Amino acid sequence: MPHRNPSYFHLHLVSDSTGETLTTVAHAAAAQYAHISPIEHVYPLIRTQKQLDRVLTEIEEAPGIVLYTLLDEELIGRLEKKCEELSLPCRSILGPVLRVFQSYLGTTTTPRVGAQHTLNAEYFKRIDALNYTMLHDDGQHLDGLEQADVVLVGVSRTSKTPTSIYLANRGVKTGNYPLVPGVPVPPQLERLTKPLVVGLFASPERIVQIRQNRLLGLKAHHNEAAYIDRQAVAEEINFSRKLCARHNWPLIDVSRRSIEETAAAVLQLLTERRRAPSL
Repeated sequence: MPHRNPSYFHLHLVSDSTGETLTTVAHAAAAQYAHISPIEHVYPLIRTQKQLDRVLTEIEEAPGIVLYTLLDEELIGRLEKKCEELSLPCRSILGPVLRVFQSYLGTTTTPRVGAQHTLNAEYFKRIDALNYTMLHDDGQHLDGLEQADVVLVGVSRTSKTPTSIYLANRGVKTGNYPLVPGVPVPPQLERLTKPLVVGLFASPERIVQIRQNRLLGLKAHHNEAAYIDRQAVAEEINFSRKLCARHNWPLIDVSRRSIEETAAAVLQLLTERRRAPSL
């Protein structure tokens, strides 16, 4: 049933766990509709009939699309029945994928709520990576960079820190070092052998725009006009690119990339390096 107001719609996300998988898929789908904004209603940890009562009440008060990741058949039955009564679309995010697995593997699933969040070795690897990355952010503890999987270098405002944190959440120990005009590059950085060192750069116009917004957000006045001077910024970027070329460090242009896209490019480089370490 089409929504009467084309500017927004209600989106109900019902999960028996954290809802992380559900929200990621929902955001990816909603992003394809640039002129229609979802009003999100997120319901994590829905595991009892009483908890579901509140969800059903809110769905009735604000009808819209209902997506869910539930494993309990009774909860699923009630939710789908209510949506059918209200003539609302109601879909399982995991259902179709699980059916593909079942068809191919020839065996049924063993329902486990929040199974992807089990405290296993992979989980603790991510925590270890996050701890390492926070300790080695922004050029801190240079002597420990040799233990990194990835080291990101670049001038100010090339998204080194958020990209590092995103990679750490994927279990990749990531350090980063800021290239600052007039500050010599430390020998520890240039001697790195174990980590994959990747240079991040952007167009001078993009860097200047981000720096100006940063200063406005902080309501600060940078003492050095060169910080937002296009020619000076262009020279910074040129220096960083020459440094990377001298050491054969791969470069990634982040001018129009999201953090996720930059991290994906880094992960691809890391995979290629691990497959051919001699290269």
